[in-house]
Amino acid sequence: MSESNTPKPTGKARARGAQTAGPQAQRNLLHAASELFYREGVRTVGVDAVVERAGVNKMSLYRQFSSKDELVMAYLEQQDERFFGYVERSFAKYPGEPAKQLQQYFDDLSVRASVDDYRGCPFVNVSVEFSDPTHPARQFVFRNKQRLMARLIELSTAAAADDPEALANALAVVMEGVYAASQTYGPGCGPILAAPKVAAQLIAAACGGTRAV
Repeated sequence: MSESNTPKPTGKARARGAQTAGPQAQRNLLHAASELFYREGVRTVGVDAVVERAGVNKMSLYRQFSSKDELVMAYLEQQDERFFGYVERSFAKYPGEPAKQLQQYFDDLSVRASVDDYRGCPFVNVSVEFSDPTHPARQFVFRNKQRLMARLIELSTAAAADDPEALANALAVVMEGVYAASQTYGPGCGPILAAPKVAAQLIAAACGGTRAV
């Protein structure tokens, strides 16, 4: 989720963008929101910054999204799709080998969390910004994490872990630790690089000593 290197639109570009057709305007707005929300935070970024980055006018934004909250939910939907894309691509590298599938995710996460502009988990970031647990954004984060946990339990069960839920919970702790360490110690730090080994030890211990790598 690195920031685009595309320069901000000039005044002329924004004027042209104001005439952008609905579907394209929606794509431009969501792309701009995705970059800005992930890098700077949902609360910090206003709609003016989004429309400027997207190269459209404010009316175009409100034709596509009834409010900033609706734009935030669209952003979360997009991030959810991307996140599970990462997850399933990792798992797909070892079809039919659940222990290795679990391990591969941590190997890939360690690489992804070592990129200079990595800003951690977008869902964790959003949950920190919205203190009300009943807010739709917080509820979305909860559903994302529930879905991930269900997938971890599914693979832990398939890997014949002695306690699949316990293994899934332990791996989730390591995963959340990577997200936090990337922002406190920095991308590519020692704790991030140690995560795959810790995951391998947890998987091996839970699955009767069978090595995951």
